[in-house]
Amino acid sequence: MAEPIALQDAGPSEKPDSAVVRDALGVGVAVGLSGFAFGVTSAGSGLSLLQTCALSLLVFTGASQFALVGALAAGGGPFTAAAGAFFLGVRNAFYGLRLSQLLVLPRAVRPFAAQWVIDETAAVALAQPTRRAARIGFLVTGLTLYVLWNLTTLLGALGAGALGDTDAWGLDAAGPAVFLALLAPMLRTGSERAVAGLAVLLGLGLLPVLPAGVPVLAAALAAPVVLWADGRRKGQGDER
Repeated sequence: MAEPIALQDAGPSEKPDSAVVRDALGVGVAVGLSGFAFGVTSAGSGLSLLQTCALSLLVFTGASQFALVGALAAGGGPFTAAAGAFFLGVRNAFYGLRLSQLLVLPRAVRPFAAQWVIDETAAVALAQPTRRAARIGFLVTGLTLYVLWNLTTLLGALGAGALGDTDAWGLDAAGPAVFLALLAPMLRTGSERAVAGLAVLLGLGLLPVLPAGVPVLAAALAAPVVLWADGRRKGQGDER
């Protein structure tokens, strides 16, 4: 079994709790408000108020939720839409492996904390210099985002009828835009940028020829392709 990641609990690089809370609230509020866009998009795709709210309460991973309702709205079948949402959500399992070692939460708390293991909570927690700061960042981000996301989902679903043609507002782009804004600063190496770029090319290039929901699955091939190319390039470099 892997040993817990060694993080100091205090020291010269300790970050004030107030600064951690401020950063976590900023992420939680900014992303939580985009739940309104999901509520509107989901209702515009034909899902009922109960179905829309259940997705936010139980699934609670924005990209997967948008992928599901987007695929359904584009005419994709329920199994294809669910598969796309599932594979997008799988990344949270990898976040969980990393966060379990970072946060070292009591066993009784872990099932509840697992519901909040998403892009934003992982990003805030992993950015902290100490375990205490990581725990505070995870808790504040998760709580703020969960409450606001579900509240704004409800408001969006209720107000969808008043907005009329939801496609004309372009609200379905809000979720992906927020996700990209969080992702972009994390692309520090050439390999990471290459994976992101190739994934975009695959997703957009296959969009006209594959059923709704399938291009996002194909975009996942970008990571192994870039890793294979990097490995081959390094191998050739060693031979020289």
